[in-house]
Amino acid sequence: MANKRSADTATTSDRAQTQSVPTVHWDDSQITNSYANVCNVSSSHEEVVLVFGINKAWERNAGDVQVKLTDRVILSPFAAKRLTMLLNNVIQQYEARFGTMDLGLPRQSEPVAQTE
Repeated sequence: MANKRSADTATTSDRAQTQSVPTVHWDDSQITNSYANVCNVSSSHEEVVLVFGINKAWERNAGDVQVKLTDRVILSPFAAKRLTMLLNNVIQQYEARFGTMDLGLPRQSEPVAQTE
């Protein structure tokens, strides 16, 4: 009888775990697509703001660069952290397949030259 009770408890516990995990249904009926090659981020205590745009100046040494801002996404800090984790995973997978991306930025161990 003790064995039957343990089996019943385990089954009830399994059902509770299964029922507590929600199924997410994505509704993309009103989704829009945007392209961006520029992103900027600002934040406050309450939110993280991502601003996306397009830089059409392809010359590297252009004096003035005009960036047309096209989209703004406002996230809670918790959603921003989850996005950071997702993006880190995607970039790691990309670099594992295609090689490390060099952004042309100085490494953290290299001092950045100060200009006055």
